[in-house]
Amino acid sequence: MSRIGKKPVLIPEKCEVSLNQDNVINVRGPLGQLSYQVPQEIAVEIKGHEVLVSRSSEIPSIRSKHGLVRSLIFNMVHGVTKGYEKRLELIWAGGKVMLEGNTLKFDVNFIKTEIIPPEGINIKLDRGNKITVSGIDKQKVGEVAAKIRDVLPPEPYKQKGIRYENEVIRKKAGKAKA
Repeated sequence: MSRIGKKPVLIPEKCEVSLNQDNVINVRGPLGQLSYQVPQEIAVEIKGHEVLVSRSSEIPSIRSKHGLVRSLIFNMVHGVTKGYEKRLELIWAGGKVMLEGNTLKFDVNFIKTEIIPPEGINIKLDRGNKITVSGIDKQKVGEVAAKIRDVLPPEPYKQKGIRYENEVIRKKAGKAKA
């Protein structure tokens, strides 16, 4: 039995979880609503203020989905009640970052890029060097943050670029002079 899959997902008072006939789980909370199509091999039960996930057989492909489905349901419940956010830091000399509406525009070195986040994802720019990506869907927040980081990934020599807050980048030594 999956150690993660057998744990129940607790439903907070502010949150509603429902399962329809097509095996689609809907989670509604104060920040929004999310839904997920549960695979047919995985059974989901809602008992009181708990969601229980079980599997139909011990086939390895089904066993791997058991913990995944439980984690996705937990992430949905957490997202609609508290939300998710990722913070990035900009470390460089020169270049501009502008936020127009919800579109992030970069003018760095010779790179001119626009990042338009999907619906439900918000981007904030603080003091011109900190970017906050927030939303209710953990996967989308992570994807948008990764796209922003890919515009100018941090380099190991001078440590300049865009990186996640508290990310540690190993510094490499430069050329040794003879």
